[in-house]
Amino acid sequence: MQKELSASAQKMQRILEERGFAHCTVVELPSSTRTAQEAAQSIGCGVEQIVKSLVFRRQDSDTPILVVASGSNRVNEQQLSALVGEPIEKAKASYVQKRTGFAIGGVAPVGHAEPLQTFIDRDLLRYDEIWAAAGTPFAVFRLTPQDLIAMTKGELITIEA
Repeated sequence: MQKELSASAQKMQRILEERGFAHCTVVELPSSTRTAQEAAQSIGCGVEQIVKSLVFRRQDSDTPILVVASGSNRVNEQQLSALVGEPIEKAKASYVQKRTGFAIGGVAPVGHAEPLQTFIDRDLLRYDEIWAAAGTPFAVFRLTPQDLIAMTKGELITIEA
């Protein structure tokens, strides 16, 4: 039997339930899920089934962008910049915390401090189940690609060139 979830993981579970995704159960693992590789090892799935929530900052407007990508893929930043119409950069930890409410390594695909323009890696559609961070570097939840699309209302894109 799992011990009680931490406050951050409980908050994420409430967010999922409030948004109609009660079937997505947050679990906390004894080992880190901070990186895609660590998460895959902790869960026992392929790294490509891990949903990386990556925050970028638009350089001109200083607004955040969320890219939810397969754990095995790298984001083509030039392509993303062209897509949003302005230069972007990988966001610093303090920016991520302020704009999402989560620390790097625990950024969930939903439940952010402010609305984020979201892009979804089309490669995630290849899998029946995927795993996303749930508010801490030890918490995750299982979902389907269809759940991810519905909960984020993100735009499907190819993230690698």
